[in-house]
Amino acid sequence: MGRAPAGPRRSGGRWLAIELDAVGHLTSPALIAAFEGWNDAGEAASSAISQLSSAWDAKAIGQIDPEDYYDFQVTRPVMEVTEGHAEELVWPTTRIEIARPPQAGRDLVLLHGIEPNMRWRGFTAELVTAFRELGVELVILLGALLADSPHTRPLQVTAATSGTELAAQLHVEPVDYKGPTGIVGVLQQACSAAGIQAVSLWAAVPHYVAQPPSPKATLALLRSVEDILDISLPLADLPAEARAWERGVDELAEQDSDVAEYVRSLEEAKDATDLPEASGDAIAREFERYLRRRGEHGGRT
Repeated sequence: MGRAPAGPRRSGGRWLAIELDAVGHLTSPALIAAFEGWNDAGEAASSAISQLSSAWDAKAIGQIDPEDYYDFQVTRPVMEVTEGHAEELVWPTTRIEIARPPQAGRDLVLLHGIEPNMRWRGFTAELVTAFRELGVELVILLGALLADSPHTRPLQVTAATSGTELAAQLHVEPVDYKGPTGIVGVLQQACSAAGIQAVSLWAAVPHYVAQPPSPKATLALLRSVEDILDISLPLADLPAEARAWERGVDELAEQDSDVAEYVRSLEEAKDATDLPEASGDAIAREFERYLRRRGEHGGRT
C-alpha cells in the first residue's frame, strides 16, 4: 500500500490527471484517507487504511503520477530483486481503492498515500477532481500526532470538520488549533472549498513510544470512523494487538523508574482533566458499538 508499480498508463509521456478505472455506479460513497509521513505518528493512520484494504480486499482504481510531487532522493523508489533478478521497480505514489462491504450500506473509497514533497496545491487539486468524479459525499481524513498522552489510558482522538453543520451532524466537539499542518489539513481545506464535506481525525500517540506500530492508536482511529459512519469495521486481531502493545510498554516502563514516574505524572494529569460527562459519552459510544456489532451478528455477542 502507498506505493504503485512501474508502468502506469500515461498520456504523451506524462499523466495529466489521475486516471480512474471504470467502477460503475457507486452508492453514497464515503472516502477514508491517510498519508504516510508527518501526519502519521507511529504509522497509526496508514495502518488503519491497510487494515481496511486487506479486510475488504479492496480493488485499486487509480493512482497519482509521482513525477511532479515527490523528491525521489527523499522518498526513494524501491527495487524488488529475487534470486539476483531485478523484477520490479516500485515508485512512491498515492493510490485510490474501492471497497464494497455489504454491511456498510454504501461504497467506501480508500486512499493510501505518501505526503508529497512539493506542489501540494496541484496534488490536492488532482485528488479533489477524482473525488468529484467518484461522487464522494464525505471525506474522512486520518492522522496521528505525538502527544503527552499516557499509554495506559484511552488514546484521545480529536476531530475537525469542514463546517459547523457537519460537526453537529457527526456530534463532533469543536477544537481550537493554530500551527503547522500537513497534507491532511491542506486536503481538508481543498475539499471544503470544493463543497465536499470533510472531517479529519487525529489520534494522540504517546511520544515516548513513538516507534511503529501503534495498534492502540490505530484502533482508536477506526473506532472513531465507526462512530462517524455508524457501521462496524473489520478489526480482526487489532484489539488483541493493542492490549499486547500496552502490556509491552508497561513492562518497559517498569524497568526504568524515571519512565515509570513520568507515566504516572501523565496519568494524573489525564485523570484530572477528564470530566465525568466525557467519560459518560465514551461509555455511551462504546455501548452503541456493542449493540451495532451484536445486531450484525444476529444477536450473538
